[in-house]
Amino acid sequence: MMNNKVVIVTGASSGIGKALALELIAMNAKVVMAARNKSVLDKIIAESNDKGADVLALETDVTKEEECKRLIDSTINKFGRIDVLINNAGISMRALFDELNIDVIKKVMDVNFWGTVYCTKYAFPYLLESKGSLVGVSSIAGAKGLPCRTGYSASKFAMQGLLEVIRIENIKKGLHVLIAYPGFTASNIRNVALSKDGSAQGESPLDESKLMTSEEVAKRIINAIIKRKRSLIMTGQGKLTILLNKFFPKLVDKLVYNHMAKEPNSPLK
Repeated sequence: MMNNKVVIVTGASSGIGKALALELIAMNAKVVMAARNKSVLDKIIAESNDKGADVLALETDVTKEEECKRLIDSTINKFGRIDVLINNAGISMRALFDELNIDVIKKVMDVNFWGTVYCTKYAFPYLLESKGSLVGVSSIAGAKGLPCRTGYSASKFAMQGLLEVIRIENIKKGLHVLIAYPGFTASNIRNVALSKDGSAQGESPLDESKLMTSEEVAKRIINAIIKRKRSLIMTGQGKLTILLNKFFPKLVDKLVYNHMAKEPNSPLK
């Protein structure tokens, strides 16, 4: 179903983005991999089992509008169309709001929210033309605020609002909009998450071996694109959190607090 589809994946150098790109290459899609480190992208392509893959690697910092425009223009110049845009580039943070350098929130918003705005804006006419799919890789933190993740939750809530409005505005134009909500995923996002002063956290507070793999998340997202689903909540815990929060938000506040307080070295302690 993804055969010869032109798909842009941002944040494609690691984690879910890398897994998405490799899975799409295996499905014979025409894949545009965007990330800040082009040498890593080139290495991923070289190591791909599909040597005949039609892949374009572009160095792209999604916080810069002009680079997002160049990403879209380069895709059109090579392939002539865009069928799917997967806004996956993201960064997290971990700190109490009252201890947080406000520049950390700005940096997280620039990547997670504004990166989605820029890429979506320039890809938009081509997605409308192809009646394609616009995808945002969000998080349960984008549906329920998580303590110690103010900037991250805020950015994912903003992404959700943006994509929901775009879906409604274009309800009669054939555009597919998917918001994906992975749970905690085995990737390097927590290792590079920002601490209260903006430095990289350096280590994950979670047991990564017990988390859903990036490859499994990627397969589920691609399947949801093929089926043109509106949303994709990937874990039972996530589904329960969102459901309970509709009816018992005060209870869920306490449950979320207690859960996050159990993290190793949690700022809540």
